[in-house]
Amino acid sequence: MDTLTAHLTKGGHAMREVLELDLAERGLREVNGILHRTDLDADAVRILNPAGKHSVAVGLNRAIRVTIEGHTGYYAAGMNQLADVVINGNAGVGVAQNMMSGSVLVRGNASQSAGATAHGGLLVVEGDAAARCGISMKGVDIVVGGNVGHMSAFMAQAGRLVVRGDAGEALGDSLYEARIYVRGTVASLGADCVVKEMRPEHHEELAGLLKSTGFEGEDTSAYTRYGSARRLYNFHVDNTDAY
Repeated sequence: MDTLTAHLTKGGHAMREVLELDLAERGLREVNGILHRTDLDADAVRILNPAGKHSVAVGLNRAIRVTIEGHTGYYAAGMNQLADVVINGNAGVGVAQNMMSGSVLVRGNASQSAGATAHGGLLVVEGDAAARCGISMKGVDIVVGGNVGHMSAFMAQAGRLVVRGDAGEALGDSLYEARIYVRGTVASLGADCVVKEMRPEHHEELAGLLKSTGFEGEDTSAYTRYGSARRLYNFHVDNTDAY
């Protein structure tokens, strides 16, 4: 009985050791298919040799821990629900896009549009995230250990973005109700994004996010909070230049 067969059950109980799936041997479609199988009796899966392939571990919808040993291409862990995914490398465009719940941890850097349109869950990028990080986020929490590029949190509707480094141009452009915390400098703010007061509840919220993502012990007073000025919620002719 091979390792995979030992983890595919029909009413029985297989051994609970970590299941290893090698993308160099099985191919992407087969590996993703295995992760989606309802009879897969494994709590944890290691994916080997991702070699920058796109759409690795997408659409997961149950509580399982998936560790990807290497760099991934576009849309890794996209549409995640309930699963905890760790990428031991860099991630391409759209990592964790449209995530609903669970968590995604990128041990390296993330390319553009990390966490785009995500509704919930937690995305952590230990390195830098490129342009449009958190674009149109709808409830996800995103914590970036380094810098974020331009147009991050563009049209962000809900959720929280924490940046431990610097932010590029047009941060929070056309922001709705998402909250942004930045420790470093911001190149420029986007339309309708303004500096807001850090009240006690915001310090508490930020400290909790940092602690839950392994960045505990930081002085939250070093961060600046940004949010929407709410001038663009309804069209007004005086604000035409801002649209």
